[in-house]
Amino acid sequence: MKRALLLLTAALSIGAHAAEPGKRDKSVAPNTLSAEQQREGWKLLFDGKSTAGWHRYNEKTMGKAWSVDDAGLHLDTSKKKGGWQAPDGGDIVYDGVFANFDLKLDWKIAPAGNSGVMFYVQEGPEHKYPWQTGIESQVLDNVAAEDAKFDKHRAGDFYDLIAGKPEAVRPANEWNRLEILSDHGHVIEKLNGIVVIETTLWDDNWKKLIAGSKFRDMPGFGMFREGRIALQDHGADVWFRNIMIRELK
Repeated sequence: MKRALLLLTAALSIGAHAAEPGKRDKSVAPNTLSAEQQREGWKLLFDGKSTAGWHRYNEKTMGKAWSVDDAGLHLDTSKKKGGWQAPDGGDIVYDGVFANFDLKLDWKIAPAGNSGVMFYVQEGPEHKYPWQTGIESQVLDNVAAEDAKFDKHRAGDFYDLIAGKPEAVRPANEWNRLEILSDHGHVIEKLNGIVVIETTLWDDNWKKLIAGSKFRDMPGFGMFREGRIALQDHGADVWFRNIMIRELK
């Protein structure tokens, strides 16, 4: 009973600072923490001024296509002429490793764009991309992106695993508020203040979801209990801001 009450309290706390679903308190400047959030143990992963704390996946430096723009961490794809990632871009990961956490961030995507937020990502020479180990919350323009045609590939879905319901995404070039709470395998995802996914990791049902996905032959995919937070370069302009995390015991 005590465990259930703790999970309920954590779920209710998601988005508690928003006056409307997905809206940030306008009295708090972007990429800053309120006094209450600081007391609650929140930590900023993006300072709004630099790319400090982030690095390109499996490397030590950042790609120059990532910069700070519109108070967000922005992937600029204006120089892309071919391929599916930006020149000198690439997927990026935060320096820290997290196990049980409450993660909040805002994202917006260019028209027809595709990107993602991943968690429990592992780095190492045996992995070429973060999505080979980490669970991805899809970032997408659900109107014009190619992936919007496919179930479990739309905004707010856990990519190729679980379709987020109901659909809560806003149009391209508008900010969306994402929150992912992962507490000892119990995961709740909210998009713009609405619960779109609630699931349990690592159990038999989760293993069946992996077995029925594109990830089934990727060793360890979705089974890691700690890892890094990653932001995806999928060749479209995308912005992230107000990236913050609170570690859970």
